[in-house]
Amino acid sequence: MHAGRQYSLKEFLVWTRDEIFRLFIISAIPTVLYQLFDWHWLAIPWVPIAMIGTAAAFIAGFRNTQTYSRLWEARQIYGSIVNLSRAWGMMVKDYIKDEAAHKPIIYRHIAWLTALRFQLRETRAWENTQKRYNIEYKRFYIIPEWQSKKEDELKPFLSDEDLLHCLQKKNCATHLIKLQSTHLKELHEKGQLDTLYHIELENMLVNLYEQQGKCERIKNFPYPRQFASINLFFIRLFTFIVPFGLLNEFQKLGDVYVWLNIPFSLIVAWVFMSLERVGEATENPFEGSANDVPITALSRTIEIDLREMLNEKELPPPVTPVNNILM
Repeated sequence: MHAGRQYSLKEFLVWTRDEIFRLFIISAIPTVLYQLFDWHWLAIPWVPIAMIGTAAAFIAGFRNTQTYSRLWEARQIYGSIVNLSRAWGMMVKDYIKDEAAHKPIIYRHIAWLTALRFQLRETRAWENTQKRYNIEYKRFYIIPEWQSKKEDELKPFLSDEDLLHCLQKKNCATHLIKLQSTHLKELHEKGQLDTLYHIELENMLVNLYEQQGKCERIKNFPYPRQFASINLFFIRLFTFIVPFGLLNEFQKLGDVYVWLNIPFSLIVAWVFMSLERVGEATENPFEGSANDVPITALSRTIEIDLREMLNEKELPPPVTPVNNILM
């Protein structure tokens, strides 16, 4: 997530510079052929191009609206996880009579948050972080889940037995909640947890499963490829034919003004291309891009809150933005 006031124009130009070079060439070639070689037949009437541009604008607007909805839903889900986690810590402290059980249960919840964020940062075939322009931009920030091992991050919060059990499973986060349920059952059977409180805590675990499932739905089901593909095709087609359509428009102003076709075609095409690029960068809110939901920072906030409930004094620092990017 960008944590500054806005992306600078320089950042945006660097991010899209490969497309700018391509669009410059596309704009320059027909202009040079038209003006220097008298290939006036290259000029296309503006009306059909405007119709294609209108269709491209509609599909780009639709895509960006839908990808923003995915991003906002993901942020709402993690907001629910924050609230549920705080409630979990409070209920564990107040409901369970055995104080020795508070720390392992709360620490196991922190481990669940850790396992979940590592799973959400795994790459998928349809994600965009491995595209060249995104790889270049990643040098401006750090993805913690790609810099460390899940095992090392989980170790401080789990017993050796729980850690081994977790790492043997494909979905570590799911089985950590299962271990929570087993622990609660044992406490209930020992009389350390009243029946009503046991039911409430189990319902809380079910709710956490629900939030995890919502995250996994967004992670594992991409923005439909047919809509993403047609958006790209329309934008590419429009940016290719814009220079041919503007030739006659500048010719009406005089021969010397035909050269203005290059910068103006470039600007028009860049606007549409940037809309497509922004939509692409927003559609996968857990992929590790600069526009992700900051699940690492949110998980650290929860960890600090829960450890303060245990009256711990040595707390990890909050996650801070790197070059205005908060992960």
